[in-house]
Amino acid sequence: MAHVVACSDCLDFTGGTAEFDVAADTVRRMILELEDRFPGLGDFIERKMAIAIDGEIYRNAYGAPLKPDSEVYLIPKIGGG
Repeated sequence: MAHVVACSDCLDFTGGTAEFDVAADTVRRMILELEDRFPGLGDFIERKMAIAIDGEIYRNAYGAPLKPDSEVYLIPKIGGG
């Protein structure tokens, strides 16, 4: 299972839990699984979070594959202009 580490921005959705394991083979499946567990979190991730998988930050991570031993970090998106 992929190991997910959420930043403090996500803790309101997770009841304070910052780390959890998710059985998913893509980021899309991971987001759907997290939405099922923590209602509202999936939408929040899509709108506000960047995703780092095994140390690499993905710009468009939706279809990115996850391995059973992947480490996924949910980090706030950085705005710019």
